[in-house]
Amino acid sequence: MSRRRTLGTKKKIALLVSAAAVAGGGAFVMASTSNAAQSPRTLSAADSTVCQGLATALGNNQKFIDGQRANPDAQSAARIANREAVIAQIKVQQKASGCAVGESAQGSQATQPAQPAQPSQTASAPAGNAGGNAGGAAASGQQVCNGSTVTLSGEGGAPAASSNQFPAGTTLKVTNLDNNKSITVKVTSVSGSCALLNNAAFEQVREPGKFLIRRALIQKVG
Repeated sequence: MSRRRTLGTKKKIALLVSAAAVAGGGAFVMASTSNAAQSPRTLSAADSTVCQGLATALGNNQKFIDGQRANPDAQSAARIANREAVIAQIKVQQKASGCAVGESAQGSQATQPAQPAQPSQTASAPAGNAGGNAGGAAASGQQVCNGSTVTLSGEGGAPAASSNQFPAGTTLKVTNLDNNKSITVKVTSVSGSCALLNNAAFEQVREPGKFLIRRALIQKVG
């Protein structure tokens, strides 16, 4: 009798241990699933406006470097070193934003739909420039690069811009149509897009947390 009770007790203990093990395993699986769900996913330019802006900035700077290497002059080495430092900073921003580090994009203005011309700008446009894309030949106050997006170069210093259409010394006014903030800056260097703002200039017109201005009005004012 005593032996039967002992065996019965052992079976109960074994069942309880087995149940506990199963429950514990289930808890472990749930914890693992929860941790996996909380792990941050690396975002691409297609997933995030921030990532798209940073990828475009990186691509524009890389395009500038490629151009300098293809047609070097006495200042090319210094320009390339400067832009490589900018790219390194953009990669730091990509990592901090959860974006794919090193992702590059170019030619964003060619893929964006053209924005409608603003009435206040077209009124002063000469008949021959009604399209608003006359580039360096545009009259003062004329809207240019219609449909272009604007992002940042990652460069420091006082507010300034770089451009692939306007020479150094040209004054551009960039307006973010999503928040109606504007800034007037001088072009100081060459880039891979119509208007690329440096950090100081971009901070004054961007929306919080965004590295790309999708709806931009760019005007040549001097």
